Amino acid sequence: MSTTQSPRSDTRARIVEVALELFASQGYEKTSLREIADRLGVTKAALYYHFKTKDDIVHGIVETMSAPIDDTIAWGEGKPWSPELRDELVRRFAAGMVERAPLLRFFHENQPALRESPAGLEFKQRMLAMIRLVQGPNADFRDRLRATMTLFSIHSALFLLKQDEQPEEGQDPCAAGRVENIAEAVEAALDVALEIASRIEPAGA
Repeated sequence: MSTTQSPRSDTRARIVEVALELFASQGYEKTSLREIADRLGVTKAALYYHFKTKDDIVHGIVETMSAPIDDTIAWGEGKPWSPELRDELVRRFAAGMVERAPLLRFFHENQPALRESPAGLEFKQRMLAMIRLVQGPNADFRDRLRATMTLFSIHSALFLLKQDEQPEEGQDPCAAGRVENIAEAVEAALDVALEIASRIEPAGA
């Protein structure tokens, strides 16, 4: 059986890629379907063939970019909780996010517009599922909070990386404490995430 993508799937993937770039750089609300079509070099009608609305595109972004999270959830579900499982979940999540950094930036920078959108709610449910796996059974509020902070350490590292890449006026771009690329940022985030996660030990696990 051939694994070659069809032209239609290639076009959808390109639309998702370009839309994500525009949404992340100038905001979801400020980006129009016309701008996405122009950047792609296609007509608006051609864009409509694949996606009718911006919400449809965001749904496509979530489905495409959230694959590592879905894979990690599928891997962890049904396994008995243990510190080893907890740490492996965190490592897998961090590794997946190295390749999906634009998705995290996109959601971070467009939270008001996406909070109640169908795609935003879908992403929220994925994150809640990850948190439940990391926190384990019978977790108290502190362990639930630790699990949440563990995963959001990855998000926070990407936020700081962007500040390092685009220093404000008057800031030294070569100041100590900065990281130079996403790999360094996620490596640091993983260290911090595992430190926080190490304190999660739910009763009865």
